[in-house]
Amino acid sequence: MKVSNRVRNLAAGLGAAALLLSGCAEVTATLHGGKTVNFFLSGSNEVPAVSTAARGEGTITVSDDGTVAGRVTTSGIAGVAAHIHTGGRAENGPVAVGLVKSSDTVWSVPTGARLNEAQLAAFKAGNTYVNVHSAAYKGGEIRAQLMP
Repeated sequence: MKVSNRVRNLAAGLGAAALLLSGCAEVTATLHGGKTVNFFLSGSNEVPAVSTAARGEGTITVSDDGTVAGRVTTSGIAGVAAHIHTGGRAENGPVAVGLVKSSDTVWSVPTGARLNEAQLAAFKAGNTYVNVHSAAYKGGEIRAQLMP
């Protein structure tokens, strides 16, 4: 009986520790001034606007040193590429970070991705966006401006 209780208490303690550690990345990003942006992608945000039923949503976190993490989930689109670009709301701009397709509907920021100083300044000013490209819309079918 005593051994069983010890094992149960140890398991409960390890579970609690795992839960605490799982939140560390988010706490660390916040402590170091990182910005997390949640967003929705649509064709109406593209430049020029696109009429499409495709949609997407995602989360991007950028730390003060420019390190980027996050992902985009899409529906109604056969995406062929996805990127974080620099550019204001009404303009198209160059690719800052290419996203990696991890499933038919999920695009992820590659491990170790980082914005340079100019790209980080653009992000902080709201002048970056995420878009997903398709064969039908090579310039981008759905887009969201990143507003930290």
